[in-house]
Amino acid sequence: MSEHSPSAAPLGVFGGTFNPVHFGHLRSALELVEKVGLQRLGLMPCAVPPLREAPGCSAAHRAAMVELAVAGESRLYCDARELAREGKSFTYDSLLELRSEEGPGRSLCMVMGCDALLAINRWHRWRELLSVAHIVVIARPGWAFPDSGEVGEWLAQHRAPGADALHEAAAGSIVIEELRPLAISSTEVRELLAAGRSVRYLVPESVLEYIEHNKLFG
Repeated sequence: MSEHSPSAAPLGVFGGTFNPVHFGHLRSALELVEKVGLQRLGLMPCAVPPLREAPGCSAAHRAAMVELAVAGESRLYCDARELAREGKSFTYDSLLELRSEEGPGRSLCMVMGCDALLAINRWHRWRELLSVAHIVVIARPGWAFPDSGEVGEWLAQHRAPGADALHEAAAGSIVIEELRPLAISSTEVRELLAAGRSVRYLVPESVLEYIEHNKLFG
């Protein structure tokens, strides 16, 4: 891994089931791009989650909704690489693919929420993630980060004081960024749809039309 300054603005990936994608995901993604100076951020639907039950909605449908949701915003895109791989969708493997594509000098950032960080020691090859990319954690009000245990010690060892670290090296730092809370969850969206209620203004209109046309989550 090269330690010299990255050759371009950082590129990020934001993994999740996106079941379905909603304005909470999208607003957080766009705010993060602007706040830490990412060139682009890919929303990367997980095809087969390693640590949870597979979503009832297919990965193809979930990726199609992400594509619709980010259309027209050049700084966001759908990264569908995990749909092309068989077996469980390990983030480490996706980051290795992205590193191979972008080269050793490009700053890469994996974006995750607070809940994912707290359980990161359950992830596949979690201690090796920072050898491939930075980690950017989206902080929410009320979240407490561990200061002991293996995750707490790992966080203390690698946490950077600010986003400048993302522009100074290709990988290796953990950056925590506070963003405005937008209290929308995919679970809530699915429950409303299952109850026959409207989710307008919780998801983009194009996503709502796709859900209705394909009779998803009903």
